[in-house]
Amino acid sequence: MSFLRSPVTIFGALNLSAIAGSTYYLRLHLIYNLEESEARSDEIEGTLRGHIGLIEESLDRLEGKGTEADRGKKMDEYYGKRGREEKRS
Repeated sequence: MSFLRSPVTIFGALNLSAIAGSTYYLRLHLIYNLEESEARSDEIEGTLRGHIGLIEESLDRLEGKGTEADRGKKMDEYYGKRGREEKRS
């Protein structure tokens, strides 16, 4: 049991525990950042889809194809699609 008292063993164990602890912390931090990034991307995607719907409705009205009853349908349709394309594949 004299090997447990040697400074090399003590420092080696401390070094390994520090590496394991920092690796665990960095992994948790990375997972958190990835989830936050995905949430931001989903929000941006939904916003862009809504804007595309509004632009297409405006274009339809300018071309004379759209009516007042159609207002907001494309925006809702595009905005409702978000995230569903990824789940299918």
